[in-house]
Amino acid sequence: MRTYRLLAPALLIAPLVALGGCGVMADATAPSLPPANAVTQSVEQNGRFLAFVGPRRQHAAPFLGVPGTNFYALRSWIDTRNGETAHQLYVEDSYFGAERNWDAARDVQGQKLKFVPISKNEITCENGCSYAEEFGAELPEPLLRASPDGLGVVFSAKSGAQKTIAVPGELIARQLAAVDAARASRPTAAVVPPPPK
Repeated sequence: MRTYRLLAPALLIAPLVALGGCGVMADATAPSLPPANAVTQSVEQNGRFLAFVGPRRQHAAPFLGVPGTNFYALRSWIDTRNGETAHQLYVEDSYFGAERNWDAARDVQGQKLKFVPISKNEITCENGCSYAEEFGAELPEPLLRASPDGLGVVFSAKSGAQKTIAVPGELIARQLAAVDAARASRPTAAVVPPPPK
């Protein structure tokens, strides 16, 4: 069975490429898991990026009772060179049955969100198959700031499956407060607002 980690180096590559990063993060390490209600901050790529990971919440029961499965979390990155910021709803989904192949995201009002495929692994096919998929949706900052009461994101898969993740407003508020505090303490990041979407 595979090992589940919140921030493996491969998970950081896709969002960082969106911020203009094109190299593999040779020095990235998986930080320890955050306290249940904390947003953790780490420095990536020799200080080029500040990474923020919000509290993990279950979207389904842990797969076979294994901790660290079937959860979601908000993640954010600030490029310390220019202040550009990216936000993402990250999802880990482990399941039995036919492969789902998650491939699209939208908000509950139907606005398309950029889907971020991260990884897909076959856990086992003894006595039926099971899979673990990691994926995300880019969340424009104006959408987060306009959602103090929470935000629903609907993921859909090639298999026809759909999953709605309801992100509570308190998680959004904590994430934005952590990002705002970091911007305020870094002059470069504070003077460049996030790009309009």
